[in-house]
Amino acid sequence: MRFTSIASGSSGNCTYIGSNNTHILVDVGISKKRIEEGLNKLDLSFNDISGIFVTHEHSDHIAAIRTILKKYDIPVYATGGTIEGIGESDKKGEISGADFVQVTVDNPVTVGDLTVNPMRISHDAYEPCGYRIYCGDRKIGVATDLGCYDEYTVDALTGCDALLLEANHDIRMLQTGPYPYYLKSRILSDKGHLSNDKSSELLCRLLHDGMQGIFLGHLSKENNMPELAYETVRVGIELGDVPYHGNDFRIMVADRAEMSPVLEF
Repeated sequence: MRFTSIASGSSGNCTYIGSNNTHILVDVGISKKRIEEGLNKLDLSFNDISGIFVTHEHSDHIAAIRTILKKYDIPVYATGGTIEGIGESDKKGEISGADFVQVTVDNPVTVGDLTVNPMRISHDAYEPCGYRIYCGDRKIGVATDLGCYDEYTVDALTGCDALLLEANHDIRMLQTGPYPYYLKSRILSDKGHLSNDKSSELLCRLLHDGMQGIFLGHLSKENNMPELAYETVRVGIELGDVPYHGNDFRIMVADRAEMSPVLEF
């Protein structure tokens, strides 16, 4: 399997996951041009994409969906609530004939030789979800835009060979920053975004000897810094009640403007 973040941040998100035979995108929240450039670096194009899986209808996850579907006949997989939310944002009816495939949480769908299993997340959207992607005995987890986690989250992501996990904000930067009170409250709520500290806590529950790599994603431009997210998570592992050290795993911060390194396993 190959796994990389084409872009990740509060301004736009797009993740690539694929096998030798099947290629999918999770979210298309940046421009079609930037996605195409990322695919080209993988020696792929939109013609190779077997499906687009959308986590929820916020613009930083669906910004390119209209321009892509105008040119390419790619099925879009999303929960019923997310499909409804995308439809409400389609004021001009530009994607009314698109091939939407409704998915439900914890009911896997097969695309080529990949199996994609949606998972419940807590966020202020219609019906958001994360995804677990399987190929043979390999498993990748994509979990961003989750204001909190619980035992279900831990169970859903246990055993992943690689992860894209949200580390959206540093709590102190957010609390002292320029955002208005209502927005700070939203981000800090259980339906907001996962902080660096909470991301580290969750990751400590998920680490295992076979973990190949971790992307920290969906960083806030205003309320976080890549170095701070990385160090918070690394130190959290070092100090956590786990049999690992912070440098035992390949931890990378997914960039908002550049494609991340490609994990292959």
